Amino acid sequence: MRMVDIIISKRNGNELTDEEISFFVNGYTKGEIPDYQVSALMMAIYFNGMNERETLTLTRVMADSGDHLDLSAIEGIKVDKHSTGGVGDKTSLALTPIVAACGVPIAKMSGRGLGHTGGTIDKLESFNGFNVSITTDRFIDNVNKIGVSIMGQTADLAPADKKLYALRDVTGTVENMSLIASSIMSKKLAAGADAIVLDVKTGSGAFMKTLEDSRALAEEMVRIGNGAGRKTVAVISDMDQPLGNAVGNAIEVREAIDTLRGAGPEDFTALVYKLASLMIVLGGKAKDEEEALGMVKDVVRSGRALEKLADFVAAQGGDSDQVYYPDRLVVSDKSVTVKAGSDGYVEKIICDEVGVSCMMLGGGRASKEDAIDLSVGIRLLKKRGDEVRKGDDLAVIYYNDETRFGESCEKLRNAYMISDVRPSDSPLIKEIIK
Repeated sequence: MRMVDIIISKRNGNELTDEEISFFVNGYTKGEIPDYQVSALMMAIYFNGMNERETLTLTRVMADSGDHLDLSAIEGIKVDKHSTGGVGDKTSLALTPIVAACGVPIAKMSGRGLGHTGGTIDKLESFNGFNVSITTDRFIDNVNKIGVSIMGQTADLAPADKKLYALRDVTGTVENMSLIASSIMSKKLAAGADAIVLDVKTGSGAFMKTLEDSRALAEEMVRIGNGAGRKTVAVISDMDQPLGNAVGNAIEVREAIDTLRGAGPEDFTALVYKLASLMIVLGGKAKDEEEALGMVKDVVRSGRALEKLADFVAAQGGDSDQVYYPDRLVVSDKSVTVKAGSDGYVEKIICDEVGVSCMMLGGGRASKEDAIDLSVGIRLLKKRGDEVRKGDDLAVIYYNDETRFGESCEKLRNAYMISDVRPSDSPLIKEIIK
């Protein structure tokens, strides 16, 4: 089998066989096939696409290119969750203890963030002493004992995807639905869960800007998951403004704790409850979403979800007192308020501008080597549809570096679009794909 023949076949619009897909993925992962040939194939796939069978095969082969996390020692149906990302998306911090408190085991590998804020792992390190570098045995033991554990990605999951994504990123071949879906789902399949809930964002702050593209991605990933024998459901949710009110690291952890106390922002709470309900149904603990939602509200009202977060933090070396006293999570005491420049209504908050504003403060990484300042961030005081008067407070910026907050403040002010007419309501949950 020759790589050039595979390139020509896809260039001419033909389907690739399972053997051809396996040949190029494994050969490239092992360093036997050069970048320039795989670049040519990626461009051919970008223009001519892949069908459902090809996409599922590509996903399986990438998932099989490295380790598979064996979760068989964990009792019950393991349900994983993945978000395509957005500004203020601290969902896992509140979602996982709720679902675990409802009896569904959560064994989750997460990564560090590259972009406007840290990832789930970075945010969890806001708890003093929290350790994400635990052994797989301890990881599994923690899930069996307390119902939830999250650790850094130590296993070599889907190394083919790492190589292919890096190549696509520099050759203009990222935006292909099959390649995006297989990249995400190969890691999810290798992570070992029995069922998967996907939170696919749509809007200005999402990777997929339009509902049509978000729907296509969600449908592709659900097909892959179900085709691989993992019950998979996708939620398409709004990212035309930041999720919740907090953007940063420790400040987002505080907001997640507020949500576990039943006092979180309305939009963030609604999304967490929807995702949790779906996970509980997939985990076999409720017959339908209505019953599951009742369970979610009960564990929040009773305090069991908050206790589960404290148990989880303590089990991984963190200071669980900070769960009950979140003011002890360090947020900078230096702050500046961004004020409205005119009367009107908040028509839009440009997500990407808010995210970049936070990164300028040191709340995110421009490169993998950058250190994150967990104490900086942004609290939004006004959201889409709110009425404002000139001089009203729009947001608060928490900063440490005097040289950074001026430019960050200006970018955040420009992120707010104020008009004379109140915008129409936009639903948070756009669609459910099963």
